[in-house]
Amino acid sequence: METNFVLVAYYVYLPVTILLTLYVAHVLFKQGRIFMLDIFRGRAEIADATNHLFKVGFYLLNIGFALMMMDISYDITLTQELFEVLSNKIGWFSVYLGVMLFLNLYLFFRGKRKAAEHQQIA
Repeated sequence: METNFVLVAYYVYLPVTILLTLYVAHVLFKQGRIFMLDIFRGRAEIADATNHLFKVGFYLLNIGFALMMMDISYDITLTQELFEVLSNKIGWFSVYLGVMLFLNLYLFFRGKRKAAEHQQIA
């Protein structure tokens, strides 16, 4: 029985990228709550609701991107090729996820700065 390496690649790629997304989202938004509380001046309900909406958007963007990158349009015939394809796809997804993480951090810091500016004016 011939191994279909493309299917094996899908079976590895999809869980890895989803788990990476879930882990990064968990860490980012657990720690991001502190920023949200500061931005919304301690109003926990608004901070938590906003943080939750950011988290849902983060999931949608990143899992959607992972699914769009999943396409493998050529045959993989060797185990070496399987590892190379997986390392390339998961590696690029990790880079993308890192960029998204830093973008979210930028938004947190920007929100914190705007809240501080608004507080000085008021």
